[in-house]
Amino acid sequence: MGCQGRTIGGIVGLASSRTVEVVAPKSSLTPCILDDDPAQLEMLSAVIADIGYETVLTSSPEEALQLVKSGHCRLVLVDVHMPRMDGYEFLNRVSRSDPGAHIILMTGDYTLESALEAIRRGASDFMPKPIDRTRLKRSLDDIAALYDQRRRVGALEEQLLKDLEFHGIVGKSPAMLEVFDFARKVARHYTDVLLVGPTGTGKELVARAIHQISPVSQQKLAVCNCSAMVDTLLESQLFGHVRGAFTGATDTRPGLFEFANGGTVFLDEVGETSLPMQAKLLRVIENREIQRVGSPEVRHINVRLISATNRDLRAEVLAGRFREDLFYRLSSIHIRIPSLKERLEDIPLLVQFLLKKYNGAYGANILGLTRRAQTVLLGHGWPGNVRELENVISSACITATGDFIDLADLPEQLQRPEARSRGDDDWKPLSLEEVRKVHIQRVLEMCQGNRLRTAQFLGIGRTSLYRYLKRDGLDTRKEKTGGAAA
Repeated sequence: MGCQGRTIGGIVGLASSRTVEVVAPKSSLTPCILDDDPAQLEMLSAVIADIGYETVLTSSPEEALQLVKSGHCRLVLVDVHMPRMDGYEFLNRVSRSDPGAHIILMTGDYTLESALEAIRRGASDFMPKPIDRTRLKRSLDDIAALYDQRRRVGALEEQLLKDLEFHGIVGKSPAMLEVFDFARKVARHYTDVLLVGPTGTGKELVARAIHQISPVSQQKLAVCNCSAMVDTLLESQLFGHVRGAFTGATDTRPGLFEFANGGTVFLDEVGETSLPMQAKLLRVIENREIQRVGSPEVRHINVRLISATNRDLRAEVLAGRFREDLFYRLSSIHIRIPSLKERLEDIPLLVQFLLKKYNGAYGANILGLTRRAQTVLLGHGWPGNVRELENVISSACITATGDFIDLADLPEQLQRPEARSRGDDDWKPLSLEEVRKVHIQRVLEMCQGNRLRTAQFLGIGRTSLYRYLKRDGLDTRKEKTGGAAA
């Protein structure tokens, strides 16, 4: 009963009708009555029992707070005027420890202004004394129906999380469901796959999923981060070396391609490799053969190759930094992983998945996020994608002092929206001519001054490019080598 209503997703609104009364199980709610007047406690207890609910009576605010925190009572009827802690202070403390609990304030000094103030501060209702039985019954039945609905929604979300988990990847957005579907289709037939997406989107998870559902899933999966090593070390890592091939090579070792022979090799950040290394990778793809460093012997291998990059390889080809023939070999099967900003509807499901993961890892018992924390997460741009979200939830599970993650448990840049928009301070309106000039200049720099590749990337002829450069005063730049002379 303590778990009722504690879900990650938004709370579904309760449908109401004037002709149909919502009936919920009375056992779904145990109201706590907090009042310093014993006569009021007994009177309210009798009224609520007659309505059909079991109650817990107390005159101690601390005891009532403990009942809420333990999950035994999800609704508290509290008198506004109490000597040790007034109703508003009790409401504030409950809201901090359990935003999902409901508080009904009662007072003999009812005014419309005080009722509106109570609702603004988070109270579920504000009732004048003496309590009207019909109004009290309606409030209790509505809250009981809401908790029953939350319990059913929670069970559905739990089942949904199981159904939408794809080998450790979670998503229900159309973009991610398309990724899952395409990965299933190609897993049985692929030889080379290229995964493209921003950093932190989970490209390695997708690669592992493809391997796990492929016919070679029982064979080895070798992972190599191409951006983490210099060429000589990367070559030795991938192809192996013989003893004495270079300083420090004290023994003969196979590379990852031999290690994973019959299985899969995953090359992460393949766009960071140098042109000489790309030529060697091309030979592996075309001929399925390798040579250990320092050995003339050619070894044949049979591996499936999955590559990943956060770069636009087509632009890299135009800029002369990536081999065109290797690009077409790698991208015969191309899967784009969307950024988190493109699938914000997945955030509640991801949060639920990550809470389950880190509650287990840290021995915590975080039940969810407050509504304002959820709103902040949905409004963030997530430049670090799912990896950034995972870091936020992981650290919040460590620092959170209550059962729910609130704004104070989030990183500072999420707590202060103005800090997130600071990067827009340099923005200023530009004419279309100025935008065109800046864009051409940036593409020219990206192509290292090669005007032929610049024109190809911009999709215009060289004559048009020259005309724009002359008009913008950029035609005095020297043409750099690396392609056909302009």
